[in-house]
Amino acid sequence: MGSGGKIDLKRFPVHLGRGAVIQHLPEFTGAMEWYEAYGKSVAADGLEGRLVSLHTFSQPWDSWEMHPSGHELVVCVKGRITLHQESGGGTATVTLEEGEAVVNDPGVWHTADVSGAATALFITAGAGTQIRPR
Repeated sequence: MGSGGKIDLKRFPVHLGRGAVIQHLPEFTGAMEWYEAYGKSVAADGLEGRLVSLHTFSQPWDSWEMHPSGHELVVCVKGRITLHQESGGGTATVTLEEGEAVVNDPGVWHTADVSGAATALFITAGAGTQIRPR
């Protein structure tokens, strides 16, 4: 990847790979097929790879997700997002304002609510990610 070119993270996430490389990814569709193709294309990075993406939400998430292989950093960059984390039989809730962040530990199920629009930056260890309905 060359320097100087702008990247629209809302449309084109990037992958942080082994050897401190940044890999451009195809346009994000949100479909499971996109995630499956992403996983296959970066499989050689094993548990060291990270997906960097930027998403805007105007409604609560309709599912829970869990990343068993590593931490996920969630940074609120605009608006307000309330993240719910479930582990050990209990649920913790944290509300993020612009510039604030939270870490989802490996194995912690999480979902989010928003009131109005909110944008968050995600740095995710996605290997083995699981999703379940909310």
